[in-house]
Amino acid sequence: MSSLPQPVILCVGSVLWDIIGHAVVPMGPGDDVPGRVRRVPGGVALNIAAALARIGASSGVRPVLLSAVGRDPAGDALVAACAALGLDTGHLTRVHGQPTDTYLAIEHPGGLVAAVADAHGLEAAGDRILAPLVTGPFGTAARPWAGTVVLDGNLTADLLARIATLPALAAADLRVAPASPGKADRLRPLLGHPRATLYVNRAEAACLCGHDTPDAAAAAQALVARGARRVVVTDGSGACADAGPHGLVTALPPPVRVVRVTGAGDTFMAAHLLADLAGAAPADALTAALAAAAAHISGDPA
Repeated sequence: MSSLPQPVILCVGSVLWDIIGHAVVPMGPGDDVPGRVRRVPGGVALNIAAALARIGASSGVRPVLLSAVGRDPAGDALVAACAALGLDTGHLTRVHGQPTDTYLAIEHPGGLVAAVADAHGLEAAGDRILAPLVTGPFGTAARPWAGTVVLDGNLTADLLARIATLPALAAADLRVAPASPGKADRLRPLLGHPRATLYVNRAEAACLCGHDTPDAAAAAQALVARGARRVVVTDGSGACADAGPHGLVTALPPPVRVVRVTGAGDTFMAAHLLADLAGAAPADALTAALAAAAAHISGDPA
């Protein structure tokens, strides 16, 4: 991949520890089955940043994390782990009196069983995490950041609403992920943003539209009709879609054996973003994103 015109990508949102239990057999509520449990750096913003660093290594991309991490041993270990992944941690907000955030999930061969996200530290930090975009070094109201900003829906609804009109982000290329269907409504203030691209799955699109759609293409077109500039919609093993000023393009994911699902959407978004910034045609960017997500889904979780 060739060098990007703006290699610094700001990733704003959750940076936490993922604790993931992988069951080796299908399971339901109350089941106790064998498997593996791992703790790895996670959170939507962190996952996307890590995928950007990994996939975009040859392009010189520099993902910068803007988030909140507890000033505790778990936070110290998390910051060190992020740095080892090639992420810029120098602008993280370290918070006192809050444990480092955690995401707990159970997966089985069919996908995600259940998950709980504890993002109280991020929520308590509020707009302090935006200081590097408001007072520098990345931007100010007088000198808005003109590069790419990844936003994740783990930010509070109030903060996302403020970001939608923040002068320091008036010139930014915003790439927005809702984090989960339950948090999709938080993105409504960004739906009509003239420089935002939304990355959602079909369930999240339904939350924003107020109704379900038969496929990703219909979901993407419905969101554009509601004012979105550009929308990329995934639908599991079904075709995904990209709708915007270029029209509508779709692509079908390759069939793969599902080993893990946590982080697949983040990998998809990172690969699509890098291909898009490198000048790929919309159809080619979708193909690159689907290939990266497929490799993630079928990879060894250990």
